[in-house]
Amino acid sequence: MASGDTADFWEKALADDPPETYVLRLYVVGNSPRSRRAIRNVRRLCDEHLAGRYDLEVHDLNQEPWLARDAQIIAAPTLVRERPLPVQRIIGSLSGVQRVLVGLGLPSHEPGDP
Repeated sequence: MASGDTADFWEKALADDPPETYVLRLYVVGNSPRSRRAIRNVRRLCDEHLAGRYDLEVHDLNQEPWLARDAQIIAAPTLVRERPLPVQRIIGSLSGVQRVLVGLGLPSHEPGDP
């Protein structure tokens, strides 16, 4: 294989890589308005910015209290991005779309940006 052929091969191989799947875990406490709002916010954000590229698990710490210790959760709601590495944590209602996008490592666009 000639040098140019090798470069073409790797460019094509890398271009054909499927986008990485985001593995997210949302920790909430009970069925409170704050928990429901966080769930809605995360689902909307994922549907709009990660369509087909995310796996979201929602855990109620009232039902699974040991997860707080195991996942080192100190406040709820907390969104944890497990993949891609590094692990990131975002605490709060998750209504600040720009803040959550940055926390997930996604490009953030200000209103009016192309």
